[in-house]
Amino acid sequence: MSNTNDLTTAQREAVHALLARFPVADELGRRFAQAGHDIHLVGGSVRDALLGRLGDDLDFCTDAHPDETLRIVKGWAEATWETGREFGTIGAFRDGLRLEITTYRAESYDGVSRNPAVQYGTSLSDDLSRRDFSINAMAVSLHDHRFTDLYGGLRDLHERMIRTPKAPEQSFGDDPLRMLRAARFAAQLRFVVDEPVIRAMSDMSGQLTRITAERVREEFSKLLLGEDPVTGLRLLVETGLAEIFLPELTELKMEIDEHAQHKDVYEHTLTVVQNAVNLDIADGGPDLVLRLAALLHDIGKPATKAVGSDGRVSFHHHELVGARMAKHRLKLLKYPKDVISPVVGLITLHLRFYGYGRGEWTDSAVRRYVHDASELLARLHKLTRSDCTTRNRRKAAQLAADYDALEERIARIAAEEDLAKVRPDLDGNAIMELLGLPPGPLVGKAWKHLKEVRLERGPLSQDEAEHELRAWAEDNL
Repeated sequence: MSNTNDLTTAQREAVHALLARFPVADELGRRFAQAGHDIHLVGGSVRDALLGRLGDDLDFCTDAHPDETLRIVKGWAEATWETGREFGTIGAFRDGLRLEITTYRAESYDGVSRNPAVQYGTSLSDDLSRRDFSINAMAVSLHDHRFTDLYGGLRDLHERMIRTPKAPEQSFGDDPLRMLRAARFAAQLRFVVDEPVIRAMSDMSGQLTRITAERVREEFSKLLLGEDPVTGLRLLVETGLAEIFLPELTELKMEIDEHAQHKDVYEHTLTVVQNAVNLDIADGGPDLVLRLAALLHDIGKPATKAVGSDGRVSFHHHELVGARMAKHRLKLLKYPKDVISPVVGLITLHLRFYGYGRGEWTDSAVRRYVHDASELLARLHKLTRSDCTTRNRRKAAQLAADYDALEERIARIAAEEDLAKVRPDLDGNAIMELLGLPPGPLVGKAWKHLKEVRLERGPLSQDEAEHELRAWAEDNL
């Protein structure tokens, strides 16, 4: 067992800073001590404090059972909840913090689901032995601030290594979601996964099917939002975990033969993801929609690959096929519509830019690009720039210059025409008055025609708009 004396000065200060920042912890410790119970700060809160990453997520473990925990916090907590009671967890709200207090556990698993048969433990060591990784199996007593580390978590923090407290096969057999969590922590913390852990992930990847789509989605999203998602994604593919819930990623590793050369789509995709990470971090923070679009933007290529008579490889309409595939996969993973819709839109549009540099785009084409992208335009800029992964410096510089020019042109036209709110030059009331129409489908059709003219030609004068409407009416009424 490690104790406080094993900590470096900086780490002791980190533990002290954690407890000093959240005085509710010591308050909670005093209440439990007065009731004759132990309580410890445990898990990610301790890990992050030692890494210098103080957060607001506070987890505690105690020898008190849920009823006793509720009695102890009654009158002190501003609110309590019992949604995790069946697993021994009581939630409490105090001073703007959400606190989770869980009775020591020593549960066993049925090997079929990830739900444990809850058995309360009798000691801190019981509880720590069931934690997913050693770096999450450290605790600090709220009574005397004593540091407990039974499984080398402090060592693994020093070595930046992800290991399990017990044999990884047993840990993952208890809860297969931990395999995905290993990849997630590699992405979030930039840690290395221990070789025995990787072997167990590979051997047991099929057991991930025991986990609900919602839980898989939650861990996968955290992986993508990590500082180094590419490392996590490689682990998923190399261990076979991706094949279980995201086979489209594995399928990007298409065979490339000497007679039909094309870009390595898998490596290209990971580079696009990294480029997107660089851009969204520079612009204020991780963007799940952008990163999902970067990851999935080329998943339609395997299904559309064709080799021409000249030996050249093509992927015609892979953006449309890929958009449909992405929509299907994201639905299976239970992502909400406000994530699925923009991801699908970005994949559909990600090739629209190519050809701009050849001088083929009219002002009308620029208007349509902005109109079709709508609220996705800023993300589409990032995705398109991320998709340029050529090693040819001259070509890369030309593509970047072309997109710079397009953005400047969009800005110029937008300033002149308010592109963000493209509307016909006559509204529905004016259309009905001019043509003598009652409300109905014909008014909508006339409105759409004027909008198409607006996109094609830009703003019209009142006389020009009325002339266009009358010309349309002659052919359609």
